[in-house]
Amino acid sequence: MRHNKKFNHLSRKKGHRDALLANLTISLIEHKRIFTTLAKAKALRVYCEPIITRCKKDDMLNRRVVFSYLQNKEAVKELFGVIADKVANRPGGYLRIIKTGNRLGDNAEMAMIEFVDFNEAALASAEPKKATRRTRRSKKSAPKAEAPAVEANEATEAPAAE
Repeated sequence: MRHNKKFNHLSRKKGHRDALLANLTISLIEHKRIFTTLAKAKALRVYCEPIITRCKKDDMLNRRVVFSYLQNKEAVKELFGVIADKVANRPGGYLRIIKTGNRLGDNAEMAMIEFVDFNEAALASAEPKKATRRTRRSKKSAPKAEAPAVEANEATEAPAAE
């Protein structure tokens, strides 16, 4: 019976599931964004966010605990270096899941999972833009207003040149 077991088993035994989530976490740390199925992305968020929280405090204990989950020196170095600097002041919610539609072969729901602080396009749009004043003009009246002004400039320049 599976009483009080709420996490998704992903149709795998424990060892296979742990290896899958560790490999997905390593890929996510290296590439900052990966595409996978929606179920794996949701399971990965639950697995990966406590590991990212550990990297906020850089000491030997946290490095050893994270390495016990990931077993990859480069990923641990990247996590405690670049990623820790970006998520230092964030209280949680380090990852974003965006649904991307269904896969053609088996119609599985696909999703993109990425770090919130590493999406340059979203960060650029979140920055406040300068407010510019714009006036509404109809397109029919614009050519009529410009045409006499051009003719007037030509008429004033001609006598000055002679």
